[in-house]
Parts: sequence; C-alpha cells; structure tokens
Amino acid sequence: MPLLLGDTVPDFTAETTNGPISFHDWIGDEWAFFFSHPADFTPVCTTEMGRTAQLAENFSQRGVKPIGLSTDHVSEHLKWIEDVNDTQSTTLRFPIVADPECEVAKLYEMIHAGESQTAAVRSVFIIDPNKKLRLTMTYPMSVGRNFDEILRVIDALQTGDANGVATPADWRPGDLAIIPPSVSNSEATAKFPQGFDEIRPYLRTVDISSK
Repeated sequence: MPLLLGDTVPDFTAETTNGPISFHDWIGDEWAFFFSHPADFTPVCTTEMGRTAQLAENFSQRGVKPIGLSTDHVSEHLKWIEDVNDTQSTTLRFPIVADPECEVAKLYEMIHAGESQTAAVRSVFIIDPNKKLRLTMTYPMSVGRNFDEILRVIDALQTGDANGVATPADWRPGDLAIIPPSVSNSEATAKFPQGFDEIRPYLRTVDISSK
C-alpha cells in the first residue's frame, strides 16, 4: 500500500553513521526531515548533504531532525562525509541510514523502476512528532532539492498546527494566513479577536502575527 499523508510512517531499525537506531524512537517528540539519495560519492547528492548540514541551525530552531538515506554501507557513508565536509565547507553531524539491501527504500517506496532498480530517488518525507506523514515530495535523480521550499513547508505546517489556519500560495512566515472553511464566522471572531478580512464567504484572511 502506498504511504499517504496522515499515515503513521513505518518504523524500522537500521545502522546509521551515528550508530543503530529505531526510527520512531529516534524521532522522539520532534519533527523529522527524512530524505533519500541514489548513491554515495555522487555530485548532486553531495551538494544536498552539504546543504542540509549547513542548515543545521535552521532545522534545530524548528525542532526538526534531519536524517538521510542512501543504499550504501556505513563505511562508505563515513568516507563520503569527509568529501561532503571538504567540498561543501561544512560539518555533517546528522545520521545517514545505511540501506544496502534496499529494505527501507522499498518500505518507503523510494525505488522507482523508471529511474533505477537499485538506487533510491530523491524522496522527501516530513514527519511530525506523532509519527504522521505530513508532506512528501519526490525529485528525479538529476535534480537537486529546493531547501528553501523544504523549510517553507515545515514553517507552514507548524504554523497551521499552532494557529488552526491554512496558508495561501507562496506563503512565508509573516504573511496573511487563511481561515479554513470549516470554521464559521462566529468561531473565527472568537478565535481571531484581531479581526479578519472576508474576501469571499469561502476566502477569509487573517494576520496571525498580531494574534
């Protein structure tokens, strides 16, 4: 069965560059950014691993723990990290899952036959503290991920959870949010005493920064 938004993500145990983990226990009470790569010592993957390491503080501020995966062994991962640190001018500290038998990659449907029979495509899974899948994106092997977008959707998800709102196209922190249609005007008035704008009965915007 495909992994769908709102599903509890599959648990697994695996060796990583930071030692063995049980995935659900490793996530704990935080969010997780779980992302896969086709192989170690490949150019696009190296830049993505480096960018994740460079953004360590950005993820930490949001309570998000990054964890990578590649269908190689821990020994190869550790050698590759040296290259990542050297070529990307960073220090990579987050774990990388070793998945040489593709067990986790198959569990999370990271193997796409049209791309490769053995290498994982560039999958992204944003997982909340309840171990629920909140967002998934899949990039082809030849295209690096947009990390600005990854951080943006994490901000949008966490803002929605905290305030009971939705977010419009291209939303960024500080922009107006949207009151979901399931919230009546009387409920919205009580929930958002700062007021809101009713553009249409189904389209109401609110400034949550002034809440």
